[in-house]
Amino acid sequence: MIKSMTGFSRAEGNDKGIKTTVEVKSLNGRYLEISCKTPRNLNHKEIEIKELVKNTLSRGTVNVNINVEYNGGSNQISINEKMFEDCYKSLCNIKSNLKFRDTIKIEHILAFSSNFLQKEENDTTDAEWNLIRNVLKNAIKYLDKMRLSEGQRLHKDITTRMKKITIDLEKIEAIGIKRVPEERERLRQRVAQLFESDEIDEHRIQMELVLLADKLDISEECTRLRSHIKFFNDTLKLNEPVGRKITFLLQEMNREVNTIGSKINDAEASQFVVNMKDELECIREQAQNIE
Repeated sequence: MIKSMTGFSRAEGNDKGIKTTVEVKSLNGRYLEISCKTPRNLNHKEIEIKELVKNTLSRGTVNVNINVEYNGGSNQISINEKMFEDCYKSLCNIKSNLKFRDTIKIEHILAFSSNFLQKEENDTTDAEWNLIRNVLKNAIKYLDKMRLSEGQRLHKDITTRMKKITIDLEKIEAIGIKRVPEERERLRQRVAQLFESDEIDEHRIQMELVLLADKLDISEECTRLRSHIKFFNDTLKLNEPVGRKITFLLQEMNREVNTIGSKINDAEASQFVVNMKDELECIREQAQNIE
């Protein structure tokens, strides 16, 4: 079953005063590209986070956003008092040197909080990482379900359009079979009228008729197109990413339809060719979103 490359999911988890929120968003992409936005203490887990995504998704541009909040429990933040004091002294010196009149307040010092506010542990605890990993797995699972649901809608639309192409192909084949003998007889009559009083080279006429029949014969193109359609429909049923395969098949089908359009010199058949090209273009646009 095909999957869409577009989707969004959000999952949350709480454990021992730790609240984790994970959002995963995916868009179209030729390959699998993963970007992560995490707290600094999770930077060393980025490779593992990407591996968890790769286990489920194989194509698309994926953005993972992880947020961790600490509500109670053990203190997660500590203040380096020495650096806090140094920051205050530095601001006092600047005030004195530049002769500022404003009073230095604690909010001025907190503007430099990144220098003296520290997490008690530089690394994530096993319990914290287990929670984050489980929430991330749930978010990826929800995203995959959404992509599968969207893929089912795409599958229904694509198969409907492909049925229309098959119907038009059958009509074109019928017209093509009928046109060959008609064109052969028309050419014979025109040649006979030109040479009513002269001797006609029957051998030359036969050669011209063979060339004309070959030019008008679209059976080979129709057979290849029908084969591509069958392979396309079979590919949609595969339980694997098929986006690149069906994109290639659509290119081949479009080539055969163009050849048929150039060979079939009939107004009605030309209209069917236009309809087929229009449906193929719609399917091609849909295929850009298939994993």
